[in-house]
Amino acid sequence: MTENKEQLIVLVDDDPRIRELTAKYLSDQGLSTITADSGKSLDTVLKNNDISLIVLDVMMPDETGLNICQRLRVNENTIPIIMLTAKGDEVDRIVGLEMGADDYLPKPFNPRELLARITAILRRQDNTKVISKNKIVKFGDYTFNIEQRSLYKKDIEISITTGEFDLLKVFAERPMQPLSREQIMRLSKRKELDVYDRSIDVQISRLRRLVEEDPNKPDFIQTKWGFGYIFNPDGATK
Repeated sequence: MTENKEQLIVLVDDDPRIRELTAKYLSDQGLSTITADSGKSLDTVLKNNDISLIVLDVMMPDETGLNICQRLRVNENTIPIIMLTAKGDEVDRIVGLEMGADDYLPKPFNPRELLARITAILRRQDNTKVISKNKIVKFGDYTFNIEQRSLYKKDIEISITTGEFDLLKVFAERPMQPLSREQIMRLSKRKELDVYDRSIDVQISRLRRLVEEDPNKPDFIQTKWGFGYIFNPDGATK
């Protein structure tokens, strides 16, 4: 049985049978779970509760899960999202990830697999919170100290420009959160960056040359095709 009593999951699905059965299974495994049947009811849940993770169905009548996911990310809501997609619907899976979903699971799904995916994401979130309190982010051989404005590779300090620091800080404070070019420009407060002439891409290419073993196959600062970028401190899966 999984012990996650302090963490609250919300399951969003317009099918009452799926909602009830899945919520009961997760609750039986130690996950506090509440349900919502639409984007509107999800908004109410988010307003009144401290939610740790959202399980979100794609196909819903009033507002699709893809639209809900996009809306949350545009408003800088960083709560992890697992999308439930129709079996074999590759387009929904790809679009969901591009919109900012953290993971997906095709229907019909095994509740044990859903539990495993939820647990993995929550564990990763817990580890990130511990690191963030100290303003120190570790990825690969690198240690990035935000307060000291320093970057080390093993025991060797790496020279980092103000622009590179600002960009890396944006990513380091938002691990595993897909960021659009517009968000990166706003959060880094780099006025010289232009979304439309792709100067952000140029700056990120420079940052990749600084922290990636192979900038053409980045492990940490990864491209989210059709959306922007995402920082994965654990590195790409080989």
